[in-house]
Amino acid sequence: MQNKPNRSKLTLFALTWPIFIEILLHMLMGNADTLMLSQYDDNSVAAVGVSNQIFSVVIVMFGFVATGTTILIAQNLGANKNKAASQIAVVSIWINILFGLLLSIVLIIFGKPILAIMNLPEELMGTATMYLRIVGGFSFIQALIMTLSAIIKSHGFTKDAMYVTIGMNILNVLGNYLFIFGVLGAPELGATGVAISTAFSRILGTIVLFVMLFKRVRGELPWAFVLQKFPKKEVKDLLKIGIPSAGEQLSYNTSQMVITYFIASMGTSALTTRVYTLNIMMFAFLFSVAIGQGTQILVGYLIGERKHEEAYRRGLRSLWIGISVSTFAAILFAVFSHPLLSIFTSNTDIIQLGSLLLVLTIFLEPGRAFNLIIINSLRAAGDVKFPVIIGILSMWGIAVTISYTAGIWLGFGLIGVWIAMICDEWLRGLLMLRRWKTRKWEQMSFIDVNQNQN
Repeated sequence: MQNKPNRSKLTLFALTWPIFIEILLHMLMGNADTLMLSQYDDNSVAAVGVSNQIFSVVIVMFGFVATGTTILIAQNLGANKNKAASQIAVVSIWINILFGLLLSIVLIIFGKPILAIMNLPEELMGTATMYLRIVGGFSFIQALIMTLSAIIKSHGFTKDAMYVTIGMNILNVLGNYLFIFGVLGAPELGATGVAISTAFSRILGTIVLFVMLFKRVRGELPWAFVLQKFPKKEVKDLLKIGIPSAGEQLSYNTSQMVITYFIASMGTSALTTRVYTLNIMMFAFLFSVAIGQGTQILVGYLIGERKHEEAYRRGLRSLWIGISVSTFAAILFAVFSHPLLSIFTSNTDIIQLGSLLLVLTIFLEPGRAFNLIIINSLRAAGDVKFPVIIGILSMWGIAVTISYTAGIWLGFGLIGVWIAMICDEWLRGLLMLRRWKTRKWEQMSFIDVNQNQN
């Protein structure tokens, strides 16, 4: 591999800060869409918010390959099995291209019926359908972005993905400015303009990621590998990690869609409040997301090197860092909730309710940190089934059930939904920590380190 990083320099900070910037910019892209649309029309904000809820489920479908790719490449590189790591990279790219094209077709054809199932108010249907068909139609591009980024970051080049995201953000904001408001002779398209801008920036981002991939691992990616024979072992290993991991994520996203269905019955104002509040909340758990991804790469390397004690301590240190930083951020956003929400809207009812939800987020974020960091550590070590079993039971038994009971039946509205989220995150998080401390994952590595090294 060319430009191979020094593994001794793959510290949590070295890996995490570019991931942090990358995810921050992804979130800023979504916030830029929301903020710019809020200056155009509140209904467009709600329509795009619900459409993105559906698209988030599609991303999970691509994520199962990306997750497996990250873990398998990290474990194999940790064990100095470079050839196996390269074969996994090629197989993952082909899988997600084919899978992405399939889901793109599904969203184009069935976009409107899916939105109807979401109980979307009729006045939002036209805008949401157009947005979902454009962004969803280019789902295969997002699939490639996730896969290429996973390969590059697993090799330690987390800065590369960050640079690409910076460029995508700049293009997206410029495109929004042109097509939402019809600036410089461009057509005034509103939410449709956001969709076009998003798709275009992702296409260019994919091209640049391919260039970076060839630059970083050229000569070690056997592109003809999948044409010589069906890569049964590589596909099996990817699915062994990816399907359970996707199951946990898919369960979360579909449960959130059901909760969104409940919120939709509360009216457009409730939907809009949720979108604005979530856009601010994202910055609170951003730290845990970045630390979780960086920890996953490090734990994967350590497992490949059979350094289980170091992997165990790494997971716990990352957890306490994530809890501390994300909780501090949540407190900060709660204190400045009114001015932050005022950036998006002047509606006093939305600002008041959103501010209360941000106060509740202070109790939510520590629980979320457990899940984002410890679950990633468990996956990296090979323990992928336990998180999905507990996740499904808690998300549907706690989050969905309490959201309906407290939010709809008892009439607490969005406050009831936030209480349900707090209960769900804390229950799952504490169970994940208990699982990590049992150290059953020590015998669950996906590679055989006794095989000949590549």
